[in-house]
Amino acid sequence: MNVRILVANASHAGYAERICELMYISAMERGTGIARRSPEYISEKMNSGKAVIALDGKQVVGFSYIETWSHKSFVANSGLIVDHAYRHLGIASRIKKRIFDLSRQLYPQAKIFGITTGAAVMRINSRLGYRPVPFSELTHDEAFWDGCRGCRNYDILMRNDKRMCLCTGMLYDPVEHPKRKTTKNMKLIKEEITYEK
Repeated sequence: MNVRILVANASHAGYAERICELMYISAMERGTGIARRSPEYISEKMNSGKAVIALDGKQVVGFSYIETWSHKSFVANSGLIVDHAYRHLGIASRIKKRIFDLSRQLYPQAKIFGITTGAAVMRINSRLGYRPVPFSELTHDEAFWDGCRGCRNYDILMRNDKRMCLCTGMLYDPVEHPKRKTTKNMKLIKEEITYEK
């Protein structure tokens, strides 16, 4: 097994359908919500270089993508999935680190946030410098919260006026980490974007 974690591009668009299947399977396995995304939406993220894909040979085994909100002052690393057969191998951590570094490169001043029900994702986020926050500290962009419509727990979010749900909000604020250096990772990502196409 030789799993590569790459910044996705247009050449990976053929994996979009399978990625959507993996997202759906993951939501069903956990019994919790995950917003559904279309293959076209996933392809657009790949085409624009705002996604990370994990490949074992030619098989997609993991994925995550970037979304921006509130005039790019907030960035979300969304849709993290790892194929069930590849879990507990550290792949999720590698994907999260790569998408985090890509977000920092593309949007260095933005706050990076996520909402999750997964304990493993919370642990990974904490290692990256995220902290748990109330939803009031996240983006107020209605388009972000509209993305939760595909989640089975959307009614809970709406009943609570978008103040809370089953998800935990987590936030990385670059102002709180002024000495964090990612220049080596930034260089690697830039080379990937340039040469992996």
